[in-house]
Amino acid sequence: MKILVCIKQVPDSTDTLQIDGQTGFLSYTSNTAFRMNRFDEFALEEALLIKEKRPETQVDVLSVGPERVSATVQRAMGMGADHGIHILDRTNAYRSPFTVASLIAACVHQRNCDLIMTGVMAEDTMASQTGQIIAALLDLPCASSVIKEELRPKRAEVAVERETEGGNREEVRLKMPAVLTIQPGINFPRYPSFSKVMRARTYAQELIRAEDLAIEKPREFCRRVWIPESGPQGMLIEGSPREKAQKLIEILHEKSLLT
Repeated sequence: MKILVCIKQVPDSTDTLQIDGQTGFLSYTSNTAFRMNRFDEFALEEALLIKEKRPETQVDVLSVGPERVSATVQRAMGMGADHGIHILDRTNAYRSPFTVASLIAACVHQRNCDLIMTGVMAEDTMASQTGQIIAALLDLPCASSVIKEELRPKRAEVAVERETEGGNREEVRLKMPAVLTIQPGINFPRYPSFSKVMRARTYAQELIRAEDLAIEKPREFCRRVWIPESGPQGMLIEGSPREKAQKLIEILHEKSLLT
């Protein structure tokens, strides 16, 4: 069995982010630190748990981004991934979920993966779209917000339990190959041991240039980023319950919310 886990590198803190006044986009300072998207850590851990139960399983990780992304791929291999793939994309402009998913789909469509796993969303954009778009581009079944999965290799299917709106749960069965987006809380991501981290430094990563992959032109663009204006401040009403109620009624009358 072959599992591909898509991971993303994100800024470690918003404190070192700035908005470029000329371009209107986010920019990073020299103090900006980067790490693996925490939602993707749950997806990687789930793949590694499957590997522990089925030792014949191969776990590959893939990430899209500039040169610094190789450090995140290396960390994933230090956690236990067998192979790392880095799609080198030096584009500084906004990359939509469609474009990122297109790069991933173009890279893996002939790799015969049984499962493709992603985090439920990325911490920086919180779009929750990349995994689903990968599935659409590869014409694969997809289950989002997965909180439990059971592989059934003899039937070439995976049974999953997913969380839906309102805290409800849904059980579905998907034919493999399939795409799963993993919900946080499904497991406890491991911390790589020092020996594995050092060993991972000797592993060669597969490097693919984004410009060598045939994808469609971007479908959406980011015009600018800005900090939202502060909303109106709340008001604290003091006094006895009766006085508070009377004051609230007066305020609502003043704002023509009560007649």
